[in-house]
Amino acid sequence: MLIDNKTKSLDKNKIMRKLAITVCVILSSIGGLMAQQDAQYTQYMYNTIAVNPAYAGSRGVFSVQGLHRSQWVGLDGAPRTQTLNFHTPVSERLGVGLSIVNDDIGNGTSQETLFDGVISYSIPTSNTGKLSFGLKAGGHLLNLDFSQLQNYGGENTLGSSAGDIDRKFSPNFGAGVYYHTNKYYVGLSVPNFLTTEHFEDSSTSLAEERMNLYLITGYVFELNPDLKFKPAVLVKAVTGAPLQVDLSANFMFNDKLTLGAAYRWDAALSALIGFQLSDQFMLGVAYDREITELGNTSFNDGSFEIMLRYELKTRYKNVITPRFF
Repeated sequence: MLIDNKTKSLDKNKIMRKLAITVCVILSSIGGLMAQQDAQYTQYMYNTIAVNPAYAGSRGVFSVQGLHRSQWVGLDGAPRTQTLNFHTPVSERLGVGLSIVNDDIGNGTSQETLFDGVISYSIPTSNTGKLSFGLKAGGHLLNLDFSQLQNYGGENTLGSSAGDIDRKFSPNFGAGVYYHTNKYYVGLSVPNFLTTEHFEDSSTSLAEERMNLYLITGYVFELNPDLKFKPAVLVKAVTGAPLQVDLSANFMFNDKLTLGAAYRWDAALSALIGFQLSDQFMLGVAYDREITELGNTSFNDGSFEIMLRYELKTRYKNVITPRFF
């Protein structure tokens, strides 16, 4: 009986520990909306349309991509993100696309789905250079269900569902500019212009989504006919949060295999690998390891991303050529 009671006590402590961790993750993520709320990607170089609408149609082919990110694996309730997008040129200068992003925090406690229609217009500036302007419009749905925390012990630990939100819709729009040649690109964008307040009826908490400003740039060096090297930078700025800087370096071998590493300033180190399975399919995998105190905890095994892209030739580009961006 003593052993059983001790086991039950240990199990209860374990449950409460997991619950406390989950609540901290949820509250920090939701409360963090005051400063920063856009989904985070390590393979942003393959997911540019999610942050800059001017990218739509720039590859010259019909491109469909899916991406899944599991953040802080081993931490119950940690964020999970899925994205699905496509974009294609519809004329020599016009591109269109659609982007869907789903964020889940706390095993269903906090769910946010963003969906946007995208359009871009490009102006040739040289034989290989184009300057593109993009707009996006859509919105997001937010669900908050704190009763999901009961799954840890069968009790409503928080005691109330007064803070729940059921499919709250908030419209938004964004814009971007993107210049690229065969070897170089630079883009500036604000994916969401409108601010949205949540919990406005609550006297204890307030979350406000603010504009995120993105700057992306990269250059491809052809070291020899079989080896290309591309350094890239992403800078993300938002009022009330530290500046986020992602530095990456990737090597492409024989237009098939891509190997690289990335550093998120004062936050994480990443390893990236990509393989061009065929002219149409590309598979990418990334792993992040936090260099903050969170990364040193026993329940955090890092963050993983997996990406799959499928492309079809169009009359604007009859040959699909592997490229970094």
